[in-house]
Amino acid sequence: MKIILFTLLAFTSVKLVDAPLGQLFPDLKGESLTDKVISIPNDTKGKSTIICMAYSDDAEKDLKSWYQPAYDKYIAKTGLMDDAYDINLYFVPMFTGVKEGMVGNAKKQMKEGVQEDLQPHILVYKGALDAYKDKLKMDDKKKPYIFVLDKEGKIIYVTSGGYTEEKMDEIDDKLE
Repeated sequence: MKIILFTLLAFTSVKLVDAPLGQLFPDLKGESLTDKVISIPNDTKGKSTIICMAYSDDAEKDLKSWYQPAYDKYIAKTGLMDDAYDINLYFVPMFTGVKEGMVGNAKKQMKEGVQEDLQPHILVYKGALDAYKDKLKMDDKKKPYIFVLDKEGKIIYVTSGGYTEEKMDEIDDKLE
C-alpha cells in the first residue's frame, strides 16, 4: 500500500511540476495591428490578462472563434456590467520559421479584415516557437491555447480549442 501511495504521489508531483500553472508566463513580444509593441508579461502586470495563441492555420481558425465573444465580454463597454472587468486581452497569431517572412502581408490582411476596435488586442508574434511550445505545453498545433494570467503574470488557467460558453465560464471563475 505504501509503495502504491508513494508512486501515486511521485507521479502527481511530477505532473504538477510539468504543468504551466503557477509559472510566470514566458516573455513574449508582439506588435498589435495598431503598430504598438507589447511585451507580455512585463507590459501587462497589474491587471489580469487573457492570452489566446495559435501557431498554425488550423489553430488560427479556432482562435478567431474567440475574438468577438471575448472582446464583447471583457473589453467592449456594451452592457450593464461595463466595469465588471478591467483586464488585458490579446489574441496572438504566431509566425514562426518560414512563415516569418509573411508577417507584413498577413498583418495588412488582418488589419483590413478585423474591426478597428479589436485591432489593439491582436498581437502578431514573429520568431522562435520551441520555447513557447515547451514551456506552455502547446503540443497540438491544430488548437489555439488560452492562458489566464494573474496580475503578476503567473499562469492561473489554461484551456485550448475553439470558443465555448463553458470555457468562458471557467475563465470567469478564475478572474473573480
